Amino acid sequence: MRKAHVINIVGIVVTLALLATPDGAFAQRGQGGRGSGGWGMGSQYQRMYNPATVETLSGTVESVDKMTLMKGMHYGIHLTLKTDKVTVDVHLGPEWYIERQDAKIEKGDTIEVKGSRVTVAGKPAIIAAEVKKGDSTLMLRDTNGIPAWAGWRK
Repeated sequence: MRKAHVINIVGIVVTLALLATPDGAFAQRGQGGRGSGGWGMGSQYQRMYNPATVETLSGTVESVDKMTLMKGMHYGIHLTLKTDKVTVDVHLGPEWYIERQDAKIEKGDTIEVKGSRVTVAGKPAIIAAEVKKGDSTLMLRDTNGIPAWAGWRK
């Protein structure tokens, strides 16, 4: 075979291989759905959110950390919230989403968190739907728990 034919054949094979790859494999980080780094609607983590266990807590932020909640997930932003009764972990959402929001939450802030009470790694936690700080509200999920970062959301 001539060199030009080999190059064309390789190009066609690569193109076909990319087209045959499952959806989301090459999705950009930060988009919803399967390319969301484990934070999409079908993920094991997202299925933990239960609208029936939603509650509202107020307190002071003791720490703001970046962590991976489950194997295969991108980093998420995690708070430790101290209320007048308990100290609880609060999971906000994926780092790539939270860091692009105008509302910034820092250690020492007084906030109100509305979210679903869950158990993660044997510890109680809140998967936040919204966080209020002063006059601003950071909306993270709707009343059904659908994440604001889910790209397919209508």
